[in-house]
Amino acid sequence: MSTLCLLYLSFWTLLAQLESVYATQARVLIYSRTLGFRHDSIPTAIDVLKAKQESINVEFTSTEDPSQFTDSTLSGYDALLFLSTTGEGKVLDADGIASFQKYLNLGGNFVAIHSASDTLRNTTCYTRELGASLPLETSREFSLTSIQGSIFDYHPALQNFTVDVFGPSHPSTSMLPAQWTVQDEAYNFESDPRALGAVVVLSANESSYVDTGVRRFDQGTPHPTAWYQEKGAGIQAGGVAGRSFYTSLGHLNETWQDELFLSHVLGGISWALQSNTTRAFNSSALVGNQENNSTATSTSVGPQPTKSPQAQNNNAPGMATSYVQATIIQKLVDMLPKPFSRPSTAIIAGTLFVVVIGQVAVKLLK
Repeated sequence: MSTLCLLYLSFWTLLAQLESVYATQARVLIYSRTLGFRHDSIPTAIDVLKAKQESINVEFTSTEDPSQFTDSTLSGYDALLFLSTTGEGKVLDADGIASFQKYLNLGGNFVAIHSASDTLRNTTCYTRELGASLPLETSREFSLTSIQGSIFDYHPALQNFTVDVFGPSHPSTSMLPAQWTVQDEAYNFESDPRALGAVVVLSANESSYVDTGVRRFDQGTPHPTAWYQEKGAGIQAGGVAGRSFYTSLGHLNETWQDELFLSHVLGGISWALQSNTTRAFNSSALVGNQENNSTATSTSVGPQPTKSPQAQNNNAPGMATSYVQATIIQKLVDMLPKPFSRPSTAIIAGTLFVVVIGQVAVKLLK
């Protein structure tokens, strides 16, 4: 009888954890404005991401309107996703950049894909959040742009090449083979993201493709292709750093229809959202889905500390379900047979199971 009671309590605990993972829906703003080269894969990417949003409990909103970059609008999102953006100037005006900076300072998360690394090259908070920074003594040889920390340099011709996985346990790579063959553009960069503390999880294997270009910059070894920052480097002093994730892959329409690539991107987005610095996972955070925190209030402009010391610690106790817990629970949900893999269905099925176990336990205890 005691065993049944423990089983009963264990399943109630599991159900509570499932609800804590899926009760709050993160909101992500996809921004895809282009002033330079425009990828015809952008509409495909947006459609696919929106079609997949339930699988990671996210609500995607897309825009190419820079006027959406205001303090009040950005404060309602748990992450900003720059999708194959290009260009300088009116990609964001001065007010938009100021709001973007404030969003980062308040713990906002950042995701960037493909040519987002060829965007806002003269905007320091943006390039640092991507993971780009050049030492002054190196950048003196080149333009002022390099001093600001621009990141994309050039790419060889579109071709098949091998990507080596260096972070096999990260949510953006855990589903990938150790050597992954892709058809894409092998980007070269103007700096090494590891210089800002980024962790490289994918690396283009340079022996697997032809590159006849001239490299002027040291991007580090192994060749960076995708990386993350546990604490984004784009914040100002006194700010609260959210997470940052970037992948340079994603050129073709066909790429956005490949399940491995989609798992890579969705894994990176999910990881970034679990920073505990926005309302999706931390009700005391200052930015994120407003519906998850009815008592949230607006904040003043400029770098702001969080209201609670916990909000400054990405791994602080007392938060909503931790990343490790969420990952374990997601694995359990993934093990369920169809159609029980959807979070809402899994919770319903779990509830019914708990009720049945409870009834059996009550009868045996009589």
